[in-house]
Amino acid sequence: MRGPGAAMQRFLCPLLCLWALRLPAGTSTAARGLDVASYRERVRAMFYHAYEHYLESAFPYDELRPLTCDGQDTWGSFSLTLIDALDTLLILGNVSEFQRVVNVLQEGVDFDIDVNASVFETNIRAFQTPTGMPYGTVNLLHGVNPGETPVTCTAGIGTFIVEFATLSHLTGDPVFEDVARKALKALWKNRSDIGLVGNHIDVITAKWVAQDAGIGAGVDSYFEYLVKGAILLQDKELMSMFLEYNKAIKNYTKFDDWYLWVQMYKGTVSMPVFQSLEAYWPGLQSLIGDVDNAMRTFLNYYTVWKQFGGLPEFYNIPQGYTVDKREGYPLRPELIESAMYLYRATRDPTLLELGRDAVESIEKISKVDCGFATIKDLRDHRLDNRMESFFLAETVKYLYLLFDPDNFIHNDGSDFDVVVTPYGECVLNAGGYIFNTEAHPIDPAALHCCRKRKEEQWEVEDLMREFYSQKKTKKFTLKRAPDHGEGENAKDPGDASSEKAGEKRNSKKSSHSLLSCPSQSFNSKLAVLGQVFLDNT
Repeated sequence: MRGPGAAMQRFLCPLLCLWALRLPAGTSTAARGLDVASYRERVRAMFYHAYEHYLESAFPYDELRPLTCDGQDTWGSFSLTLIDALDTLLILGNVSEFQRVVNVLQEGVDFDIDVNASVFETNIRAFQTPTGMPYGTVNLLHGVNPGETPVTCTAGIGTFIVEFATLSHLTGDPVFEDVARKALKALWKNRSDIGLVGNHIDVITAKWVAQDAGIGAGVDSYFEYLVKGAILLQDKELMSMFLEYNKAIKNYTKFDDWYLWVQMYKGTVSMPVFQSLEAYWPGLQSLIGDVDNAMRTFLNYYTVWKQFGGLPEFYNIPQGYTVDKREGYPLRPELIESAMYLYRATRDPTLLELGRDAVESIEKISKVDCGFATIKDLRDHRLDNRMESFFLAETVKYLYLLFDPDNFIHNDGSDFDVVVTPYGECVLNAGGYIFNTEAHPIDPAALHCCRKRKEEQWEVEDLMREFYSQKKTKKFTLKRAPDHGEGENAKDPGDASSEKAGEKRNSKKSSHSLLSCPSQSFNSKLAVLGQVFLDNT
């Protein structure tokens, strides 16, 4: 069965059905001589090289400047790299370091602003427009500034449903999910007659300001969140919207398994370029079961990596070379992300070879004494003095998961917790984690099992408060604990990823008291909480 109906049927099946696919015998990695365990440990070492130098040289700034061994604030002055790296510590199995960092954060981080930021009063206020599409920027103290531009990129409007639906399910307040859905539907309503959306839109008038249509920068995570939101929420409408977009994208932007930029109303080519941010697309295709098309596009992108040792920000497809002033590679994760998803779906060793090449390239070109530096120009490998937080949050994480088939993130459902609720038993920690666009995992079962209903007043807040202290101070120092070690011995004994390769994890069934979620291990707590934070007002 083919077509949208078949894709919808695949969507309704558990995500694990897709990940259970395997290639025929004879395609093992051993045949190509790739030492998966060795590369996994090299990725672990990459993480700690960057992480330790961030703590030593850059904390509490947002980012490390690896060429000068100092730090800088970029996205809000709240130690962004440390926050982004937390769940990577868990995936690497270092629960003790995760606990230590959380304990330090409980003492208080100086946010350089003397206000408490309310999620409701800031994010929700940004959606108060005639169209329901949010402004792009919001002031944490005052909301939307009077002079704020109403022009917002498509991704900035359509990348809320995963986190906001999680927040609504865990708090019992539907307003978060409602505004995220309204924004998604506003974009859908304003698509062109040929089924495409542009790059930037005026959120007051709903007029498209930038009319280039594609799958890359400015649009990318809108499509990503339609699929991931559909899977997370088991939502037919979101998947139907994506499948309709997918048809238009194939009809107007796809050429020889490349995706170009076209005029959203006419479908004529406006930019025959491949952007590195587009490399997430094969992974997204794999999530809807379109593995064959995903692999063909992935192999196109992989040829670009082989040509330069990384993906330039823009690549001119007809010329087969970089675009002027877009020759850099800031250590983005998207191609590695696609390799991880596709490897779970196919076990094709070519995908591990991309991981190998990524490790070799990043170590050879980007590694410096104080971390890993952005590659300013892939033609001559000049470096830039920046290490963005997504390197530890996404790039290293996806690389590690590519080389760690037994990680708890890849749970096939054989290991889980059963929780007793007033509505019967429910399951947690069975796998099928959904990564948000910054690669932070959310357990979809937690949206139901730990759902807070106003009439029942579930005590989800108790779990959150284990991450935060009752009283915070302003000044503190942070140094890494010296106990992470190297290799498999660094993994927490209770973590599924620490078990020996080939061993089958035993199913576990735990009963807990009514009206509360159970106390989980730290890796599970993060999945339960998703991106929900306490309102400390």
